[in-house]
Amino acid sequence: MAHDAHKKAAEHHEHAAKAHHAAAEHHAKGDHEAAHEHAVKAHEHSTQAHAHSTEAHQKSVAHQ
Repeated sequence: MAHDAHKKAAEHHEHAAKAHHAAAEHHAKGDHEAAHEHAVKAHEHSTQAHAHSTEAHQKSVAHQ
């Protein structure tokens, strides 16, 4: 369902945003190793979010 795909995309976008914020905070504190770990997680969530967004868009278009 398009609804579920949109919700999954939103969840991954939210997780990515939180991880990006955490990475930024760690960089500001000089803890670059932790920042890198959060950046990797952010990238993974962003990739998943993009995939779910694409799926959601395709399902939305199919229901028009």
